[in-house]
Amino acid sequence: MMKILLPALALTLTPAVALAMPAVGDVVGTNPADATAALEKAGCKVREFEAENGQIEAKCVDSDSKLWEVYIDPKSGAVTKVKAED
Repeated sequence: MMKILLPALALTLTPAVALAMPAVGDVVGTNPADATAALEKAGCKVREFEAENGQIEAKCVDSDSKLWEVYIDPKSGAVTKVKAED
């Protein structure tokens, strides 16, 4: 019975993992095309980019239509902060 439940559970949880938001430290790129592709693959549909305090700010929406701000280091392309939009 356990041999059947574990693979079924793993398959059930896979879509949720695939649509997780980007995390601090994820490298998404420094140009709009690369960053958009990486963020959307992580479940964050990009609406716009803007510069903010020396960072690239991506404003995006998750699968629940919640607005997020993802801050990206312009030199490394790494996510430095993720927060719900005010």
